[in-house]
Amino acid sequence: MTEAAHLPPLRLRLRNRGLDGTTLLVLPAVFFIVALFVYPFLYGLLLSFAPKEGGWLANYATFFSDPFLYDTILTTLLIAVPATLLNVVLSIPVAMRVRLMRHQKLLTTILVVPITLGTVLIAEGLLTYLGPRGWVNRVLLAAGLVDSPIRLVHNYWGVMLSLVISGFPFTFLLTLSYVTGIDPALEHAGRMLGARARERFWRIVLPLLAPGLAITLALSFVQAFSVFPSAVLLGAPAGPTRVISIAAYQAAFEAYDYSMASAIAMIMAGVQVVIVVALLAARGLAFRGPASSGKG
Repeated sequence: MTEAAHLPPLRLRLRNRGLDGTTLLVLPAVFFIVALFVYPFLYGLLLSFAPKEGGWLANYATFFSDPFLYDTILTTLLIAVPATLLNVVLSIPVAMRVRLMRHQKLLTTILVVPITLGTVLIAEGLLTYLGPRGWVNRVLLAAGLVDSPIRLVHNYWGVMLSLVISGFPFTFLLTLSYVTGIDPALEHAGRMLGARARERFWRIVLPLLAPGLAITLALSFVQAFSVFPSAVLLGAPAGPTRVISIAAYQAAFEAYDYSMASAIAMIMAGVQVVIVVALLAARGLAFRGPASSGKG
């Protein structure tokens, strides 16, 4: 008999190699990741090194030699970082309180409603309520608290407020998932030993919550750093809120320089990766296991 006659069936051979039916179900997801993320990213990366004029690094040299372009990095960071920190700080006490409520699901649903509204609808709502002729300024003027309308939109604060409203539900859900994962028996033990609520939070809850907060910070920062509609509708796109995404948009759809726009997008991604890696590295250094900390 030939050697092939002694071979196991094809399905068994595939299973022995780890290619069973469950594994094959992952293939569509892999295909979509490659088609919708990996390929566009690699295409944009290669396109960024093919400028209209100059050498292969001309786009990057142009970006970092023009203050009107590279200042957008700092502008975006000045908007994204405070919004991220504010969302995370606010989400902690809210999540701590919500986890103890009887109608937790109802309140959680109410808090995440802004996610369903979308950035543009939130911006339109803020323009209606906070604009020069919005309800807030009308009430303040009618009450005699101000002599002229307060400028709350078309500036830095309008964009910041929009990012807080749209980003808080996402941050809250992540924080709540980590908070509910902490064993209540640990806090109960601290209470039995005489620790006050503040001491239990700082010595028990926060150390257990901190690794998860690092992940929340990273994801919330990525969401805030990619701000675009809010910076256009509620900010000053040519001034204080000219973020890096606006620079990429202008290069692509006003100057029709897709190579330069790809370079700006790559720089934008690079800044995000650096911040996220720094946060995760700090998380790893600050929360090593007992075994690693006892080496040496």
